Amino acid sequence: MLETLELYLEYPFVIHALIVGVLIALCSSLLGVTLVLKRFSLIGDGLAHVAFGALCVATVLNFANKMLLTLPVTIICAILILRGGQKVKIKGDAVIAMISVGSLAFGYLIMNIFAASSNLSGDVCATLFGSTSILTLTEQEVFLSVILSILMVAAFIIFYNKIFAVTFDEDFARAAGLNVDFYNLIISVVIAIIIVLSMNLVGSLLISAFIIFPALSAMKLFKTFRAVTICSVILSVICAFAGIIASILAGTPVGSTIVAVDALAFGICLAINEFGSAS
Repeated sequence: MLETLELYLEYPFVIHALIVGVLIALCSSLLGVTLVLKRFSLIGDGLAHVAFGALCVATVLNFANKMLLTLPVTIICAILILRGGQKVKIKGDAVIAMISVGSLAFGYLIMNIFAASSNLSGDVCATLFGSTSILTLTEQEVFLSVILSILMVAAFIIFYNKIFAVTFDEDFARAAGLNVDFYNLIISVVIAIIIVLSMNLVGSLLISAFIIFPALSAMKLFKTFRAVTICSVILSVICAFAGIIASILAGTPVGSTIVAVDALAFGICLAINEFGSAS
């Protein structure tokens, strides 16, 4: 097994998958805790459906770089979900349901009417559940992932105290003079970027689990926001790395394998929590 792994690690596309997978895991876990605490756990799922719809349109229009359409559309919808629902007096979960289901249906309809490939079911399956092969990540995507990841981590570190305040009590943060809408906007944009970056690796139907599982696992072990965030990052990176390696050796889909490892890690953390409480 080790010899097989060493052989695979000699190929650039495997290194690309590991780099992108670890970076996406790092970025998604940073905001995963915030999303869970703000009760926006399903926003990843909703925005993933939006990204799927935008990706379908970009495919039909033969965009050379589909991210040029997918990213701005997803960012706009993230803003609508986190802020627009308050102005039109619709609860957040209803806004997520409307936008996500509508985008998913619209995207699939567009792909059926203007089929760009004879293997429509294969294209849809790869988009929804992640690529079945790690050969799909190009050097351009790896470079873009590195740059965006650096920017997202830097933004989280710079605005950490503000994000902390907005996460736990928006009313208090507003009373303290913070521009809550601005920091919610930052959270929206970062989430949208993470979603778009994750689609190739994890698939639109699995992204929410990729974001939520590490945060929930960390919450079973620690109580403070800082400790939970750090633990979430560590768990997410380890699970992503282990999932990619396992998928290479077993020949399984990358996204599904990573989420399965995340679920296993959650089960272990839950067992540790229960054992600690019992003792």
